[in-house]
Amino acid sequence: MKRLKILGSALIVTALATTGFARAESSSVINIGFTGPLSGGAAQYGTDVQRGIELAIDELNINGGISAGGKKYTFKLVSLDDQYRPNEAAINAKRLVQESNTPIVFCPHSGGILALEGFNEKASPKFLLAAYSSEPAILRQNDNLVFMMPPRYDSYFKTWTALEMKRFGKRLGLLPTTTAYGNAWKSGFSEAWKSAGGEVLGDNAVDYNTTADFSGVVSKALADKPDVMLVGGPSQPTALLMKAARDQGYMGGFVMMDQSKFEQVAKVLPLAKLDGTVGVFPFDRYNGPGVQSFKAIYEKKYGKDREPNSEVVFNYMGMNALARAMSLANNVTDPVAIRAKLADAVRSLPKSKQALSLRGLTPAGHLQFQLQAEIVDHGSMKEIDIPALL
Repeated sequence: MKRLKILGSALIVTALATTGFARAESSSVINIGFTGPLSGGAAQYGTDVQRGIELAIDELNINGGISAGGKKYTFKLVSLDDQYRPNEAAINAKRLVQESNTPIVFCPHSGGILALEGFNEKASPKFLLAAYSSEPAILRQNDNLVFMMPPRYDSYFKTWTALEMKRFGKRLGLLPTTTAYGNAWKSGFSEAWKSAGGEVLGDNAVDYNTTADFSGVVSKALADKPDVMLVGGPSQPTALLMKAARDQGYMGGFVMMDQSKFEQVAKVLPLAKLDGTVGVFPFDRYNGPGVQSFKAIYEKKYGKDREPNSEVVFNYMGMNALARAMSLANNVTDPVAIRAKLADAVRSLPKSKQALSLRGLTPAGHLQFQLQAEIVDHGSMKEIDIPALL
């Protein structure tokens, strides 16, 4: 009995010690929220975004985390799958803030981001929204707690329209994804195309997240005899749609929405099949000061099976900038204080953390850098300079 009492006392002491340790440990860990597609057709897209955040967090933690207010902090990523659904993203964000105390929530799709902008400044507690989407409407919400990382997609419209019209003709077919992002991209690019004297054909938008066989919708679009097709959504289904078009004899051009990436599409279609395609600048052609160090840490963690892309690198840079803003603010819980120091954090981010040479942050919270794109021209990739829209 005496031995049992001693053991029981030891267990109680151990339990108390463990509880105390857990509380002490949790008080020094900052939870970072993520809501995005981790299942369905856009799962790889969401996973790439998640990888970028994880990579930055791992590196920060290995180096001892950050100091703020005289205390050391490390980070933990808390991820929830929203299957690319705006309503699920909103539910997830509320859970992340209320249950996991996340001062920052990352979201990589415009429908979800716009839904979160409806309440992130009014929530209790408030949260800073790290927006990985090129939707210009994000910047029109007058949200003082948003951090938009990629360039606005309408920056590409004028240049891409001129290139495709000159080479292929003025008839534009529409085969975009049916998401809020896809609908907005389609509407904006159609207007730019018509303003340049082009003709916009039938709308054959399709759900890239659930469709496995694109041959039927491609056949319907080709019946209108387009010179150029607007396509895009996550890279993998975009590549399958483009392959279906080439397999059915389509020889025209493609305007590839900025969510689609050449380096992933090219795994399905060889460069020869992508001739006449315009799209965003591939990561493997980035020449920022931190590219080589970034590639090294990426390959060490994830291997060489799946190359990094702009989803990974933008969110890696974004997470590093946010961590630095917390240090500069001497505050890890107040999103207003963190956001107030974000421009300083971007300007002072070490070159080793910049796969792109950053130029600063606009007052609206938009990351700035030299904008470029690519076109496949007779079997080779050619760089295009794009005037940035602020």
